[in-house]
Amino acid sequence: MRKMKSEFPENFLWGGATAANQIEGGSDVGGKGLSVADVYTFDENMPKERWTEQWLMMTHKQVEEAMDPSSKKYYPKRHGVDFYHHYKEDIALFAEMGFKVYRMSLAWTRIFPKGDELEPNEEGLAFYDRVFDELIKHGIEPLVSLSHYEMPLHLATEYGGWVNRKVVDFYVRFATTVFNRYKDKVKYWITFNEINCVKHHPFTSLGVIEENHPHIEQAKYQGAHHQFVASALATKTWKRINPDVKVGCMISYQLLVPYSCNPDDIQKTVEKQRESLFFSDVQARGYYPAYTARMLEEKNVVLETQPDDEQIMRENPVDFVSFSYYMSSAVSAHPDNLKGAVGNLMTGGVENPYLSKSEWGWQIDPKGLRTALNQLYDRYQKPLFVAENGLGAVDIVKEDGTIEDDYRIDYLKEHIKQIKESIKDGVDVFGYTSWGCIDMISASTSQMSKRYGYIYVDQDDMGRGTKRRIKKKSFDWYKNVIASNGEQLD
Repeated sequence: MRKMKSEFPENFLWGGATAANQIEGGSDVGGKGLSVADVYTFDENMPKERWTEQWLMMTHKQVEEAMDPSSKKYYPKRHGVDFYHHYKEDIALFAEMGFKVYRMSLAWTRIFPKGDELEPNEEGLAFYDRVFDELIKHGIEPLVSLSHYEMPLHLATEYGGWVNRKVVDFYVRFATTVFNRYKDKVKYWITFNEINCVKHHPFTSLGVIEENHPHIEQAKYQGAHHQFVASALATKTWKRINPDVKVGCMISYQLLVPYSCNPDDIQKTVEKQRESLFFSDVQARGYYPAYTARMLEEKNVVLETQPDDEQIMRENPVDFVSFSYYMSSAVSAHPDNLKGAVGNLMTGGVENPYLSKSEWGWQIDPKGLRTALNQLYDRYQKPLFVAENGLGAVDIVKEDGTIEDDYRIDYLKEHIKQIKESIKDGVDVFGYTSWGCIDMISASTSQMSKRYGYIYVDQDDMGRGTKRRIKKKSFDWYKNVIASNGEQLD
């Protein structure tokens, strides 16, 4: 019998996470093409309730306007926080905090601007060479998400997104190109960011415009199947080139709990949980779980597959499971008379009376992270990586230039405590990258004022500002957390 571990592993990977479409900018340099992320707008006069509507459902009209060079709308993700020109400064700040790992993504459109080219864009490849070299110089391990909500817009408009089997080949060409280029610089890869979110925002995740698909559930799960095959093929290619590379899947994980002990609530929770974990079940195990047949039957979904698909998936499962965790969600089979949890964008759900919530209505449940880690490890028996966790909040720069973000420190501290508890439980968790280690554009609302970082960027919701980087109070706090390997949290 193993002895209980009471501390973080000596080689635990502490760091932070970002996404290219939210941080890089530089959309008009280096030959970069438009991605699905570049379609989302922000208008400071827009009612708050509409900020996330476009993220959850994109229309033809919005896409056409975004592709019009004369459009006067502001597209925040084309600008990010200009990491493209500030990457050396930003990586130096990550190194000052003591990062062991930096989770980042590649902009597919920097390397294949339209997505269907036969040859890559050398300027884009060279940019990431410089970024990886800078990370390695500072002793920071890159952990790279190959696709993080930024597929080429051309693949959405001309091919219909991931519903089209041809996109599998385009993705595998992209994966093979970057792995051959960076195989000596990157040893941790994630094939798709939050792959289970195809259920919630099909344009962002799949390049699917709902107006084209009267049976949207069919489109979502067909696109997901193609991503499963593409992920397995990429894993196969990478393992052939370098057997030591570690490839992971990544899901958005809202721990789901029954609102009550009513058997209907319990069963509803099981069903909702399966819908979410279906995606990691396939990638971690390499096959469709037994419950798939009923789930798809009830959704009236019939997958189109090719003869070798099942074998490809079965022979190439991922090595580790990574996930984002921000909140839990209570589930009721009879929610009509209950208060909805409006901030829980992914699963809806009802408000849990035992939890507090953030400024954006996300219910805060640190102990749920321990439960999530245990659930996932019990289910897969594969190493786990906490790829995202953080608190979005409005930060105020005081007159003396300081930023007192104790609320963020409290949030992160309580979650890190629960990771340690899960390690005592026997969970194999090998890293933690808090989300948005530097302020950047929000994925869901496209605003800047929803900040997550240890580093403040002087930029407002409409892109105005100096882009000066300022350390928040949490910067030194996290530096001490890393230096003490998670022992010094206060």
